[in-house]
Amino acid sequence: MDTAIDTRTYESPGAEPGGGPGPRLMTANTLTGDEVRNRNGDVLGKIDEIMIDVPRGKVAYAVMSSGGFLGMGTKLFAIPWSALTLDTADKCFVMDADQARFENAEGFDKDNWPSAPDTGWNERTYDYWGAKRYWE
Repeated sequence: MDTAIDTRTYESPGAEPGGGPGPRLMTANTLTGDEVRNRNGDVLGKIDEIMIDVPRGKVAYAVMSSGGFLGMGTKLFAIPWSALTLDTADKCFVMDADQARFENAEGFDKDNWPSAPDTGWNERTYDYWGAKRYWE
């Protein structure tokens, strides 16, 4: 069984090679593990998972981990996909938020993930980060 991590990136059909800021299609595990930084370059956390709304065929949010040491005390945050910008030069995501914003953000831990059908949670999360709701 091949256990190598897929780190390939793909250009969209018809895209100019090297044109634009980066590939338009990428494998999800190419992006997991990437740092999330704010506009000042401060590291806010890293992308652990990318959650897909399968019936709608859209990325719902990225799960960002922050804090902790060796996995202990780490808090997870659902970051709306539209709140993240991929920086292909630095191979990270950029988010318009400072570290203090996460102190009041609704997070969760690895053993207590949010319930997918909880529309109230989705709305609160997207509203908190000022992101456009992907489902509307």
